Amino acid sequence: MNSNLTADRQTFVTHLECSLTGERYEADQLHGLSRAGRPLLVRYDLDGVRAALAKDALAARPTDLWRWRELLPVRRTENVVSLGEIETPLIPLVKSGGGGNVLVKDEGRLPTGSFKARGLVMAVAMAKELGVTRIAMPTNGNAGAALAAYASRVGIETIVFCPEDTPEVNVREIAMQGARVYRVNGLIDDCGAIVGKGAAEGRWFDFSTLKEPYRIEGKKTMGLELAAQMGWELPDAIFYPTGGGTGLIGMWKAFDELERLGWIGPKRPRMYAVQASGCAPIVRAFEAGEQHAERWEDAHTVAAGIRVPRAVGDFLILRAVRESGGKAVGVGDPAILAAVDDCAKKDGLLLCPEGGATLAAYRQALRDGEVDEDERVVLFNCATGLKYPMPEAPAWLDRHGAIDLGAL
Repeated sequence: MNSNLTADRQTFVTHLECSLTGERYEADQLHGLSRAGRPLLVRYDLDGVRAALAKDALAARPTDLWRWRELLPVRRTENVVSLGEIETPLIPLVKSGGGGNVLVKDEGRLPTGSFKARGLVMAVAMAKELGVTRIAMPTNGNAGAALAAYASRVGIETIVFCPEDTPEVNVREIAMQGARVYRVNGLIDDCGAIVGKGAAEGRWFDFSTLKEPYRIEGKKTMGLELAAQMGWELPDAIFYPTGGGTGLIGMWKAFDELERLGWIGPKRPRMYAVQASGCAPIVRAFEAGEQHAERWEDAHTVAAGIRVPRAVGDFLILRAVRESGGKAVGVGDPAILAAVDDCAKKDGLLLCPEGGATLAAYRQALRDGEVDEDERVVLFNCATGLKYPMPEAPAWLDRHGAIDLGAL
């Protein structure tokens, strides 16, 4: 067991390994992709974790992201960074979801208003621990905002590239939180190519999705939290908005680690990777029985966060979906927008478009007989709906004129 520990901090990282070949890499060193060009996964001494941490002890801790510290990679307490990463609530969609069995895990309550905070808080903490001083990242918006916030907090210089149609609120929050942000006339993988070129020249460290090992570790806390919140009994199905797929991959890893700790049984949720039909490379690969997904050309959707034409972890997403008995599902923009509208008007919860996609996909799966009404289902709302455009509300009253109160 690796154990350069402090009195109040324990970590049980043993090594990293290539997700494709299993090749082993040393911990405590700066890594990008493996030699095979695939994501690296962090491995732990789970026997050591089991001996050091009981479920009862975990239950006594504050319910934030850092309560899971034995299953996280940061070794030294002084490198922990936080803006208050709370445990996000599970909210039943009684009306728009069709009953109390459909729960939304509302990730919009996290710092910077999205689930990107989970991955980036861990990646930035590890960048600090490993001596990184300058980072660059491509983003569709929310990841860049989270990176800017956490990197600024620890004094790491940050450069962010985003597609030219990235929502204005995202671009401005990235800039306001201390990063240099540039719009690019292209999609997120075009932005990623610029980041990759600069990284190859030694100008910065590449923080693209899954191109460093630790964002997965932050995102896996969604799965850890979900298990604890549901009494260590996982739901029947999870609908997850899938672009780069880090969270889906991370949750699948979390469930494996929890079973090996003896905290949950072998039951797994069916994992539904939800994409927009205007950008659905994972859906196409799933339906064709492929292990990898070809780039999606002319990608377009109102759900910008899942407009990812090519995912470096495509085979990991597809593996988790297939092993779980789930499916990759594409939904159109009209269904996404209708789901957002229904959820707001009927259940009072503002979903982001990507969250709306999961509700639309659940409804489609229900119609197709993929899920039953009595099954426990969790949908992920990945960001606060307050960041996104809403319909105009133009009604106006002249207080000096006659007002027909009965007509209001």
